[in-house]
Amino acid sequence: MKKMLLSLFVIVLINHYSQAQQSVQSTDTTLLKPIEINAVRATENSPVAKTFLNKKEIEKNNVGYDLPFIINQTPSVQVNSDAGNGIGYTGIRIRGTDASRINITLNGIPYNDAESQGTFLVNLPDFVSSANSIQIQRGVGTSTNGAGAFGGSININTNEIEPSKYLSFNNSFGSYNSLKNTLIGNSGLLHHHFILTGRLSNISSNGYIDRSESKLQSYYTSAVYVDNQQSLRLNVFSGKEKTHAAWFGINQITLDTNRTYNPAGTEKPGSPYDNETDNYTQTHYQLFYNRKISNNIKYNIAVFLTKGKGYFEQYKADQAFVDYNPNLPYYVSGSDTIYSSDIIRDLWLDNQFYGSIFSLQYNKKNTDLIIGGSGNNYEGKHFGEIVYAAVQNAFPKNYRWYDLDANKKDFSGYIKWNQKLNKHWETYTDMQIRNVHYVINGFEKNPAIIVDKNYTFFNPKAGITYSNNKWKAYFSYAKAAKEPNRDDYETNVNEIPKPEKLHDFELGFKKSNRKNNWECNMFYMLYKDQLVLTGKVNNVYAYTRTNIPNSYRTGVELQGNIKINTWCNANGNITLSSNKINNFTEYLDAYVDTVYLGQENVQYTKTNISFSPSVIAAVNLIIEPIKNIAFELSSKYIGNQYLDNTSKSERMIPKYFTENFKFNYSRFFPKNKIVNCFFQANNIFSKKYVANGWSYSYLQDKSIITENYYFPMATFNMMAGIGVTF
Repeated sequence: MKKMLLSLFVIVLINHYSQAQQSVQSTDTTLLKPIEINAVRATENSPVAKTFLNKKEIEKNNVGYDLPFIINQTPSVQVNSDAGNGIGYTGIRIRGTDASRINITLNGIPYNDAESQGTFLVNLPDFVSSANSIQIQRGVGTSTNGAGAFGGSININTNEIEPSKYLSFNNSFGSYNSLKNTLIGNSGLLHHHFILTGRLSNISSNGYIDRSESKLQSYYTSAVYVDNQQSLRLNVFSGKEKTHAAWFGINQITLDTNRTYNPAGTEKPGSPYDNETDNYTQTHYQLFYNRKISNNIKYNIAVFLTKGKGYFEQYKADQAFVDYNPNLPYYVSGSDTIYSSDIIRDLWLDNQFYGSIFSLQYNKKNTDLIIGGSGNNYEGKHFGEIVYAAVQNAFPKNYRWYDLDANKKDFSGYIKWNQKLNKHWETYTDMQIRNVHYVINGFEKNPAIIVDKNYTFFNPKAGITYSNNKWKAYFSYAKAAKEPNRDDYETNVNEIPKPEKLHDFELGFKKSNRKNNWECNMFYMLYKDQLVLTGKVNNVYAYTRTNIPNSYRTGVELQGNIKINTWCNANGNITLSSNKINNFTEYLDAYVDTVYLGQENVQYTKTNISFSPSVIAAVNLIIEPIKNIAFELSSKYIGNQYLDNTSKSERMIPKYFTENFKFNYSRFFPKNKIVNCFFQANNIFSKKYVANGWSYSYLQDKSIITENYYFPMATFNMMAGIGVTF
């Protein structure tokens, strides 16, 4: 709360001070572009499938939902939400690839969790309100800092210089008591050199699913000094989230009869436990120094620190004492011998992630050369505490039954070279080497397992681009490799999985003119040792991912926009793909009556990769009948997708088609004052669909039994808002 109040004070000070100064940019001051962004982004002519969103496009879509829903209409993207309405825990896939294989950077600094390699955007609510631009790369893309990009990468930039002062207050409110308040201030250029920026955000929602409330708070502050040769910027931003658990899913019968049901907390007798929540605070410190040495050479270096701490609280019924204390098989209370108890436990994560990114950039005539890299270190503490036991005195106060740590070091270096051969042809070369050293000192359910692994990956990329008038064509090859995540190591030392490898081939064509743009991108992504769930259990009976020797994704992405006339335009995209595992082995738990007999396996050939629909499409129609008024109809289609890798129709999420409608009105006043109002209706035909789930199959008396669990999305819902900028 103190930091939130400090941020509010900064915003007020920014507005007051900027009004007092009325500074004007001097003619000899060059506002340096954030060159740390150049190092990780693809250029206009890079042979990479990409989508770029500028600040105006981000603001148009930023009505209160999380980042995946803001970029939902971009090619090959599919999204989901635990709470069902895009607030709280959300998920994203690009070309069917999950978030643990999508690299996300904030101003070029890695954001993916070092151990799970996933991205938990709920930890930075409303961060996109501070974003100047977002670039989404599909496929391997260019070399970037942090975790390996297998399905894509998302780079968010907040470091653009904004010389104009403003104060903006945006409010949204909608279904399920959803509320978003954002206050943003920018000082403008003070004394020709200084700029201060601040943001405060508050988001809350009850969620579509029962007991899926979210309470999210965040702040962002930035101070920059800039002159015609250099810039120094300090960013400090933080997010705090309290999200009620809604990530267990419901079975088919419940989906048909009570689709908002939430099983979280129902182990508690009587009414569900009302504090089955995820609680986490994450704070980022980023310091950037950019220097222009000459007209052709510039460099940057940045250091960063990310600190996170929080816990997941849950009620667990009838827990055996021995599972929490090997020296306590039972507890004696008077004349009673007790072996188990209901408990409330907190699963904690306390970590810090720090390091540096750097690049040296040379640009002259037809040559662009970037030499850069990163180094970072992750220190994570995992521990669990029992905060309540129904059997009093069975455990000491705040008893800690496991306390484990992990350390991960990640170093990478790269060289990127763009060479224009003549007015039509341009080559692209990108060489990256990355080293990872990962140490895990035990797991909650198997503390004796110690992991100490070292990996070195060489990831070359090359391509060529042809440009002629309004046409552009490109071809590229890229190799990527990445290490297993934390959960993959929880097995005996003889079964530690191998790294995943990917060969990505991209061929694209683009035509653009004043009225329309058309683009076609074809891809072939060949995997070696991709890690997937097979149903196989390890020596502690945990389901683990297994290396699949050969699998692939191939398809075509088509996109375009057309200006029909002065008041109507349309844009859309469609991805058609085939996503296959050449040979797949499914492992099934086998039972006779209630007796567990071990596992049996079933062989398959040419099965579909899970959660990889063969069709993904989006269409937007924008009508502006009069000045400052716009109507937009957005449609999204996701084809059939499978919950596992067997391609069985009974383990499938059915295809769905949804439509959203938005009305926007803007009023402009003198001295850059703006009032903006909007109304957005989502899923206007109230389709009952699901966007995510999981499946469990087993053998019961030699018959396969399948149990599917789904995460329903909200039916018709709405959001409205008003924003004022002055």
